Amino acid sequence: MPTYDYECSQCDNKWEEFQSIKAKPLRKCPACGKLKAKRVIGAGAGIIFKGSGFYQTDYRSSSYKKAAEADSKAQSESSKPKSDNTDSSKKSSSSDS
Repeated sequence: MPTYDYECSQCDNKWEEFQSIKAKPLRKCPACGKLKAKRVIGAGAGIIFKGSGFYQTDYRSSSYKKAAEADSKAQSESSKPKSDNTDSSKKSSSSDS
């Protein structure tokens, strides 16, 4: 059941009422007792998404995750600079002579 916002045009009292969707809007103000209450459009309830499971990537299959992990490892290994051992061996042999 939703919560509706009400406002009295006579005394400016504002309140919320927990009612069925099929229930008729209230007319009587609980503060002044006049039949000047009107249902107003409220902002509604905010939705807060916490935890995992709210993104498309959270529902990937295990085979997809393994392939993505292997791909990222291969990419990180290929981006590492390769050290050239031939330069150091030439320097040491030339300094010996």
